[in-house]
Amino acid sequence: MQYRVDPVTGNKLSVLGFGCMRFPRNITIDIAATEKLILRAIDLGVNYFDTAYIYLGSEQALGEVIKRNPEIRDKMYIATKLPHTQCKTYEDFERIFQEQLQRLNLTYIDYYLIHNVPDIQAWSRVVNLGIERWISDKKASGEIRSIGFSFHGTQASFMQILDAYPWDFTQIQYNYMNENYQAGRAGLEKAYRKGIPVIIMEPLLGGKLATGLPNRAEKLIHSYKPQKSPASWALSWLLNHKEVTLLLSGMNRMDQVEENILTCDQVQVDSMCSAEIDMISSVKQILEESYKVPCTGCEYCLPCPFAVNIPGCFAAYNARYANGLITGFTQYFTGTNALHSKNHTRVSRCTKCGVCVNKCPQHIKIPEELEKVKRKMEPLYVRLIMKIAARG
Repeated sequence: MQYRVDPVTGNKLSVLGFGCMRFPRNITIDIAATEKLILRAIDLGVNYFDTAYIYLGSEQALGEVIKRNPEIRDKMYIATKLPHTQCKTYEDFERIFQEQLQRLNLTYIDYYLIHNVPDIQAWSRVVNLGIERWISDKKASGEIRSIGFSFHGTQASFMQILDAYPWDFTQIQYNYMNENYQAGRAGLEKAYRKGIPVIIMEPLLGGKLATGLPNRAEKLIHSYKPQKSPASWALSWLLNHKEVTLLLSGMNRMDQVEENILTCDQVQVDSMCSAEIDMISSVKQILEESYKVPCTGCEYCLPCPFAVNIPGCFAAYNARYANGLITGFTQYFTGTNALHSKNHTRVSRCTKCGVCVNKCPQHIKIPEELEKVKRKMEPLYVRLIMKIAARG
């Protein structure tokens, strides 16, 4: 594993961080499987682990692994996040923070983030509640070692928030499809110039840059030498940037851990040649022509009050264009339990209530996009087939 230095603290951080939002689960997180993944990652040099208060069961699972293996704590930098929208008073900061320490079986947090600050108005709201004084107290006590913020908003808003406080680090969404999206390249470069680490989330765009690529993109990648997987190329593209401190991968299988670590051990800054960068640009163009909705499958929009599987509907809709009608409809039928008359999670359940809209970090106009999904994935002949199948 290679490491890059956090210029604020001097910490040597593994260029691959373990994103803990997608721990393996059945209904609840599989602790035994999660423990194996974490211990293997640590053995291979990963030392940065990122979770959040709102990642269902994630903090508790990570804390349980640390409790079972106390010797690993000194080999880990733990990052978690404060859900600022749930903080209505000054006391809420401390209440939630103490709950997180208890969940994680920790006495301090290495990297603490204000979770998803979308604009300067959101930051100003918690400033008015006294968060700057609270952060100062926590850093003085050693309970928080570094303070940062994660971001899903416009580039202009990112620049404002970056200048609004002496942050120790920041976390942004960035990948070869998102160079001009949210904070974008300009935000990445500004944070780098300010001398703070930049943590990258969604390096594989919720897995879309790893699996399920359009057939043309797959063929292009596999025809290139040296042969690497789509995921490996996407991670390589990121690590080619000197401004990237580390990237987070939500690994939930051992082969993902092994492959990602191998990639991240090999790629250095400015190591990609112009032909390789051009190949990625060509893949990007194919993706832009194929995918209709920029959903990453983060599931922040869930649960839907009317039980629509929003990410599943979007994934099938995108697959229809990227991989063909049969693949798209197959994914839609299986992903939404479409043939079940009562317990389905199809797009037809959507009432356009709008509850999901403000939850989406990608700022997708979900009800409008679901209406498009409905037209393409549930045309009249498909509805008739499903009705007949349900009766049978």
